[in-house]
Amino acid sequence: MVTNVNQIREKESKVAEFKYKNLTQEEQDKLDAATFRRLLAHLDANKDVQNIDLMILAGFCRNCFSKWYKAEAENLGVDLDIDDARERVYGMTYDEWKQSHQPAATPEQLAAFEARQKK
Repeated sequence: MVTNVNQIREKESKVAEFKYKNLTQEEQDKLDAATFRRLLAHLDANKDVQNIDLMILAGFCRNCFSKWYKAEAENLGVDLDIDDARERVYGMTYDEWKQSHQPAATPEQLAAFEARQKK
């Protein structure tokens, strides 16, 4: 039975890989963009998830997305500054975000963040 399950998983993996490899660049770009918009919407719907907690757990946060967004704009020759990128990611200015949704980090969060940075 285990062999059959493993064979099924292997076959499913090959089918999924095959479908992905057959996407056109345009289809892949559209899927990537739609997924990114969904991720931003998810973060927006979960404003209680703090940036420092994201950094501790995953090594990235909304600010990272903002920096990456700006960097990709530069790569494409699009004139976009960090404040524009932050407003896209946060759905508001960064100052508005901090005032409304970002409490001061706790000593525990800061210690966990520092420990993560040392990895």
